[in-house]
Amino acid sequence: MHSDTQTLRELLAGLEGCRIFGEEQIPVPGVAYHSREVVPGGVFVALKGAKTDGHRFLDAALSKGAKVIVTEQDLAPPPGVTVVRVPDARYALAHLSAAFYRHPSKELVLVGITGTNGKTTTTYLLEAILAAAGHRVGVVGTVNYRAGERTWPAAVTTPESLDLQMLLREMRGHDVSHVFLEVSSHALDLRRVDCAAFDAGVFTNLSQDHLDYHREMDDYFAAKSRLFLEILANGGSGGIAVLNLDDPRGEELHRRVSVPVLTYGNHPRSQVRPVTTNFRTHGLEARLTTPAGEMEIKSRLVGPFNLANILAAAATALALGLAPEEAARGIAALKGVPGRLERFGPEEGPAVFVDYAHTPAALASALKALRALSFSRLITVFGCGGDRDRSKRPLMGQAAARGSQLVVVTSDNPRSEEPLDIIRDIEAGLKALNVPRVSPAAAKKGKSGYLVVPDRREAIRLAVELAKPGDGVLVAGKGHEDYQIRGNERLHFDDREEVLEALKEYHR
Repeated sequence: MHSDTQTLRELLAGLEGCRIFGEEQIPVPGVAYHSREVVPGGVFVALKGAKTDGHRFLDAALSKGAKVIVTEQDLAPPPGVTVVRVPDARYALAHLSAAFYRHPSKELVLVGITGTNGKTTTTYLLEAILAAAGHRVGVVGTVNYRAGERTWPAAVTTPESLDLQMLLREMRGHDVSHVFLEVSSHALDLRRVDCAAFDAGVFTNLSQDHLDYHREMDDYFAAKSRLFLEILANGGSGGIAVLNLDDPRGEELHRRVSVPVLTYGNHPRSQVRPVTTNFRTHGLEARLTTPAGEMEIKSRLVGPFNLANILAAAATALALGLAPEEAARGIAALKGVPGRLERFGPEEGPAVFVDYAHTPAALASALKALRALSFSRLITVFGCGGDRDRSKRPLMGQAAARGSQLVVVTSDNPRSEEPLDIIRDIEAGLKALNVPRVSPAAAKKGKSGYLVVPDRREAIRLAVELAKPGDGVLVAGKGHEDYQIRGNERLHFDDREEVLEALKEYHR
C-alpha cells in the first residue's frame, strides 16, 4: 500500500472513454488483476485471458473487499461498489498501475529492447556499459529481473503492467537511474508496457517465432512496432528509436517512425557500423564508425550476431549521451551472458556451447558464429517446445542440418505433447533435405546425418562423447533455463549442468 493514498478519480484522470457508475472520490489502497491479490477497498481489473476470464472471479474479488470493478462489460454495480466501464481493460490496467505507483518511469531512464533475437544479450551489454560509467542499473528480462545486488526470478520476459510498475518503483527506491527492459511481442500486444515513459526503444531483428500466438508474421511485426509507432511516439519525453538497418523490418520502421532515429548495422547507411572486424574463438574485435567518432571494440562475445548486439548496445549508449570510450569500456567488461553461446570445456577437448536459440534464425545464427571458428566438426543437440508454433519445427531441423555435420534431435519442453510427435515434425524437415538417419556407431566413425535421442540428458552425453578434440558441440534451445516441462510437471533440468557432467565423463 502507498502512503498518501490517491482517490479513484485521481487514478482515472486522463483515461479516455471510461464511464463511472458509483462513487469516485474514494481512496484506493491497492490495484489487482488477480482476485486473490485484492485488498479491502481496492480496485479489481477484470482481464480476459487466453485461458481464463477475470469476470469469472468477480464474486471472489468482492468477497475479498473490492470496492471498484474495472470491466469492458455492462455490469450492474453491486451495492457499495463502483463499476468503471472501459473500452480496453488491459490499457486501463496499465494506466491505473502507472498512476498508482506515481509514474516511476518518469524518474528513470527507461529503454525498451524488442526483436526476435538479441534482446537479452543487448540488455546485458547495456547494463555493463552503464555500470562501468558509474550508474546504478536495473534489468527486466528473460533471465531474471535485477537491480544492483538484488535479483528476482523472471516468470515471463515482460511482467504484467501492474507488476512492472511496482518493480520500476522498487528499483527507483534502490537508487537505480537506468532500466533496460526486454519487451516481448506478447507484452506489446497485451499492453503491458503502455503508459511507461520510454527514453529509447531498440529494434534488434524480426524472424519467425511465437506464431502459435501471432498467427502471421505481419501480426507479429505489428505487435513489435507498437513500441515505436505508438508508445515511444506518445511518451512525450523525447524518446529515440535505435533501429537495425540490416533487417528489412528495421528499414520499414525507419520510414514510419515519427521520433528521432539512430541506426546501426553493416548497412552502408547505418550511422553506427563496423569498418573492420576480427572474429576469434574467444571473442571479437571491431572498429566502428559512429556519429560521435570512431570506436575500438574488444569483446569476449563470439560471432557475427553478437557483433550485431554490440552495435545495438553501442548505438543505444550513444543515444543516451555516453561517450564512445565509455561504451567501449563497458562492452569489454562483459564476460558473457548466461546460456547465450556460453562456452564449456578445457582447451584440449571439444568446445561445448550452450545457447538459448529456439527459433530457426537464432539457431542458424549460432551455428554461423561457430562455423566461423573453424571446428573440425559441429554437432548440434536440440528439440522443440510442445504446445508452441509447430510450423517452425521442420525449419529448426533444417537450420541444424545446414549448419552442422551431425544433429542429435531430442526433447525440449514437451509440455502436453508426446515427445516423439514433436521429434517427427522436426524429422520431416531433415528428410526433406535428404539428411540420413545414422547410428551412434556410424556417427562415432565420423559419418554425417542425424540421430534421435528423446531423453535430453542422454542426448547431451552422447553428443559430447561423439565429439573429438577440435570439434564443437552446440546444445541449443534452453540456454539459461533450469527446468524442463513435461505434462504439467516442471522438473529441474539445466543444460549447463548436464554439459559439465558430460565433460567430466569425457575427461576421465
